[in-house]
Amino acid sequence: MPLAIAHNKVTEGRNKTSPSLSFSDLEAEVIGLFVQISRIMGQPRSYAEIYAVLFLSPDHLTMEELIERLGISRGSASQGLGFLRKAGAIRMVLIPGRRPSHYEAVAELRQLVAGFLRDQVLPEVEESQNRLKQIVEMVGSLPAKDRAHVSGRISLLQSWGKRSRQFLPIVVKLMGA
Repeated sequence: MPLAIAHNKVTEGRNKTSPSLSFSDLEAEVIGLFVQISRIMGQPRSYAEIYAVLFLSPDHLTMEELIERLGISRGSASQGLGFLRKAGAIRMVLIPGRRPSHYEAVAELRQLVAGFLRDQVLPEVEESQNRLKQIVEMVGSLPAKDRAHVSGRISLLQSWGKRSRQFLPIVVKLMGA
């Protein structure tokens, strides 16, 4: 049974205070936790599931093993592995004499946060500057009575953007990404 389905079945009707969890229950709960976190960050469920399985696995896993364990498509697995590698959440492990690529989770929070800031937040902050330029141009067409107030608010947004573009790269660098 794919773990995405197992999670729903395991958590339905199970006493949350049960002292003895089987590994499959534990795995389903950890996957559920990572899925919950991924929703906050706006990432697909499959990325969280892949990370959770790698996070708990004592062994390095191949894409095929992840596909089989999670019941996800090859495309979802490939996209998820690519995203997670780029973000620094997982890394490839070369195993001598073994052909397929193997993966393991990076469990250092500092590296995970730095990768998320670098790959997800910084590009959005940069892109927001283009939108802000368009907004500034639009302010000129407002009635004079509204223009002063909106101009003040736009100046505030510009200040936030400038500070973000200065501050975030320093944070990423300090975190070692």
